[in-house]
Amino acid sequence: MDFDPSWLLISLPVAFVLGWLASRFDIRQLKLENRQAPKAYFRGLNFLLNEQQDQAIDAFIEAVQNDPDTQELHFALGNLFRRRGEYQRAVRVHEHLLGRGDLSRSDRERAQHALAQDFLRAGLLDRAEAALQKLEGTRYENEARLALLAIYERSREWAQAADVAQKLDESDQASYSTRRAHHLCEQATERVAAGDLPGAEKLLAQAVELAPQAPRPAIDTANLQLRKGEASAAFDTLVALSDTAPLALPLYAAALQQAAVAAHRKADALELLQRRYVESPSIDVLEALMALGGKPSATAEEPNPTPRDGYIAHLAQQPSLVAASRWLAGERFEHEQFHPQVQRALDQATRPLMRYRCAACGFEAHQYFWHCPGCQAWDSYPPRRVEEL
Repeated sequence: MDFDPSWLLISLPVAFVLGWLASRFDIRQLKLENRQAPKAYFRGLNFLLNEQQDQAIDAFIEAVQNDPDTQELHFALGNLFRRRGEYQRAVRVHEHLLGRGDLSRSDRERAQHALAQDFLRAGLLDRAEAALQKLEGTRYENEARLALLAIYERSREWAQAADVAQKLDESDQASYSTRRAHHLCEQATERVAAGDLPGAEKLLAQAVELAPQAPRPAIDTANLQLRKGEASAAFDTLVALSDTAPLALPLYAAALQQAAVAAHRKADALELLQRRYVESPSIDVLEALMALGGKPSATAEEPNPTPRDGYIAHLAQQPSLVAASRWLAGERFEHEQFHPQVQRALDQATRPLMRYRCAACGFEAHQYFWHCPGCQAWDSYPPRRVEEL
């Protein structure tokens, strides 16, 4: 069959027209998609500004579908999910980002940091720990170390906490010497519970060297010395502490009294406690003083003062329902048969006043805590009872 050139003349214009129509269709589609993506993005921003997070999430999902290669949209969407408490969806977004091969190093570190935050907010501490450890050597290194430190302290993994705190201390961002001393004291407490007194003594010596002005290492050292029967050494430790941390005396006044009795150094203890009590009256110091047979200066001129006279002298210094209740415990009433009921009511009323209160979060406890169980802050408890604050 012979080829007819006329068909070529007809087909060329037709092919040109079809190609032109196809290109126009592609351009229009691309323009439409490019218009839709910014519209969805800005609509999401508008919803965010109006605090309409549900609508913002829907808008950003639409924007991501129109332009799946935009990292910023993924980060915005993941952060929104986290703020909404939808941690699983936030994790999926950030894991998707980390799975992309075209992600820059900076964005990969950012996605890793966001993923660690997702796990932290979700309470998945094991997975958060693993994610944070991958940030070592990145621009998020110090922030990751702080988060790891909080995880280890909350889970009472003191050896790991001590290692992280040392790295933070060496980074010269801030001083962590007192916090590291606390970690050593916590490890020493565990050694004492396990019966390893020499190991505990070594840890406490390191804590004292790290934070010589902090009261806890010296108090724990004195308690360990008393446990080992070294009463004179314990007394000397606490006397030295009364010079470096006099405001903390209410915390160790009872231990000082116990060490003085065991070491036959009551006179020295009486002189110290009496002097400190005059400077700063406290019910704990008063009771240690009275346990040694001493008296506040206000009762010094009274003949044969009794322990109850000490409470009266304390009331002259400052109003105290606790001191009044303990004085009334030894008083005889006109209707003595009602005394037990009245005393129970007073004891019930004064019990909350003998608590310690965290200055950071207000958590109250009958026991003094160096590490607040409520807000996890260190040294946030004043060394005085609630009544004396």
